[in-house]
Amino acid sequence: MTWTSPFPAEPPTLPITDGPITGDERPILLGMLARQRSCLLNVCAGLTAEQLAERPLPPSTLSLLGLVRHLAKVERVWLRQRIAGEDVAPLYGGPGDDSDFDDADPAHAERDVATFVAELPLADAALASAPLDHEIDFRGRAMSVRAVLAHMHTEYARHLGHADMLRERVDGVTGR
Repeated sequence: MTWTSPFPAEPPTLPITDGPITGDERPILLGMLARQRSCLLNVCAGLTAEQLAERPLPPSTLSLLGLVRHLAKVERVWLRQRIAGEDVAPLYGGPGDDSDFDDADPAHAERDVATFVAELPLADAALASAPLDHEIDFRGRAMSVRAVLAHMHTEYARHLGHADMLRERVDGVTGR
């Protein structure tokens, strides 16, 4: 039997967040991040390893598998390494290395999707005790956890747009 990317445990639902849409800022930001993560898994769900690794929009080398690998790396770098200061090995070459996109291989698709899924609760745990006003050093400048979360939202938003186009080109499915 051929492996296919699983559907997320909790598929994205309306409204625009998996958390509250009024009240305190933190639960809203975290709920939106949870929904974006789930959306990525939902866009990939049901595709084979070969379909995930396909690069259907030449000359772009983007693939859905490359996006999954990239966003796993982004979660680790920003939330675990930078915010929590965890001493964990880099994923896919670490910051500034394009191996997350370049080395997307269907033979490793199941492992790479599992790596993304496993990274999420670890990233959440790393973020859990960091106040929104806590500052990290980012390239010699202070950056708040709030700004990091805003960056995570823009990172996902950008790549979810890519993912929608890639999925449509791979098998015609839209609206995920």
